[in-house]
Parts: sequence; structure tokens; C-alpha cells
Amino acid sequence: MSNHIVRLFGAGSRQSRTLARQTRRLVRRRDGTTVVEFAIVIVPFLAIMFAIIEIALVFYAGQVLETATADSARRIMTGEVQNAKMDVAAFKVDVCSRLYSLFDCDAVHIDVKKYDTFSAATIPQPVKDNELDVEGFVFQPGVQGDIVVVRIAYEWPTFVRDFGFDMATLANGKRLLMATAAFRNEPYKSN
Repeated sequence: MSNHIVRLFGAGSRQSRTLARQTRRLVRRRDGTTVVEFAIVIVPFLAIMFAIIEIALVFYAGQVLETATADSARRIMTGEVQNAKMDVAAFKVDVCSRLYSLFDCDAVHIDVKKYDTFSAATIPQPVKDNELDVEGFVFQPGVQGDIVVVRIAYEWPTFVRDFGFDMATLANGKRLLMATAAFRNEPYKSN
């Protein structure tokens, strides 16, 4: 490399020898190599780390929602909700008590519908125009022997959206978490 510089400025000039010497010295120096390599690697590394953390949080939140749904649905199945004459607000408080502090209870949406047969129980995705649509959500815990489907929906906020990684499923940048339980109410003792 320094030979090209020497040829460029002339073989005997003092400036060319000095420039060639400085170029060789600069090429041999390795002082900033670690900093440059770290700068290149740190951005993708942090992106991957944050993506892993977000995936873990989403799966954990989904599992907490599933467990809360199963536990709360059991209260309907055994007639506790019906005997306590709970409305949707009281049932939501019961569900939220099982969600810990991971969820904003105001953003939890509950749908409890009764059906005549299991084949009649249709469970369409509550998404319209890429947004959560809770317009058809009702609260019908039913009576003994009724088939009931409990659905609980939540819009989970997502944070890592760069580098082609985006877990959002809704237009508002959030991910729809949904848990469902389908069962037949047990023959319970009515009050």
C-alpha cells in the first residue's frame, strides 16, 4: 500500500516518505479495533436480547391469562357465580384478582356465552379491521347443564418493533392475548 503512495508522490520527495511512514504506522495500529467491533456487534446483540425478553413476557402473560380464565370459568361451571348473582363487573374483579399486576384490569374484556350444543358454540376471532372488536361480548353464565364458553381478551403492549421483529397483531401496535374455556355447567345446588 505504501509503495502506491510513494509512486503517487514521487520516490524521492520528503513528503512522500513521511506520508508513506504515517500510512504504514496507521495501518499497523490496532488501538480502536475493539471499540469498532463492539459498536458493530452491540446493536444486533441488544435487539436480540430485548426480543427474547419480550417473547418471554408475552408467553408468561399468555399463561397467566389462561390460568386465570380456567380458574374463573370453574366458578361458573360449579354455580358459584350464578349463586352469588355476579354481574360482568363482579366477575371481572374476580378475574383480575387472578391476573396479578401484569395486566391493567380496565383493559380486560370478558365474553361469557351459553349455547345449546357444543357444535353450536362458535368462537370467532374478535378482530375487525385489525382492531379488537368487543361489541358482541355478553355475560351469560347460564344455568345447570348449559354449555358455556368463557373468553377473556387483552391487548398486550409490545415494545420491540425494529429489525423485522414485531409481535403486534393489532393496528394499535399491541398483541391480542386471548384465553378460552368451554364446558358444560355442573348440576349445582341453586340458592
